[in-house]
Amino acid sequence: MNLQDQIGALETGVDQLIQAVVAARATRPAEAAPVPPAPRDEAPAAQTAEPAAASTSASAASAVEQHAEPEAAAATASEPAAQKPTLEIARPSQNEITMTIAGHMVTLRPEEIGQLIEELSNARASMTPEPPAGLPPGWRFVSTKNPVMAVQKQSNGDRLLVMRHTGHGWVPFTFSPDMVIQMYMMLTQR
Repeated sequence: MNLQDQIGALETGVDQLIQAVVAARATRPAEAAPVPPAPRDEAPAAQTAEPAAASTSASAASAVEQHAEPEAAAATASEPAAQKPTLEIARPSQNEITMTIAGHMVTLRPEEIGQLIEELSNARASMTPEPPAGLPPGWRFVSTKNPVMAVQKQSNGDRLLVMRHTGHGWVPFTFSPDMVIQMYMMLTQR
């Protein structure tokens, strides 16, 4: 998936999350009417990847801010200084989590959680700074024993290895021939 596809997928994910919040608010009659989605700036197809990414980030942030600002302004009109919205995550049952942003809760089920993980992963891959090169102390993780794998040989000799992690879903890696040899040596060391 190229950067433009990732940006499009991220925009779709943000739009769906905004629509879910708006739909959840619409089912509660005591709250104010939902705010319609904000128009986004569409990046021309001829732009390079970096400006498109900046434009997409700005438009996605703008859409979220435009949804949050009227509600935040109404909620904090009596407060002297506006506070940053907070993110709260809870797990009410095994197969769902709830995310509350600035007092608005959305419930996510396994399929939606997988989609969110994928969207966040695609976005994080283009951000700086990159994740640390070494394992950070105290890092928590879930390991998948004997994952399902698929391998494809690329036209340039590289190998695409896709592994299914129980939490992250399908995770792709591309290895040059030299890296394949190094990995083989590492895995067969005693």
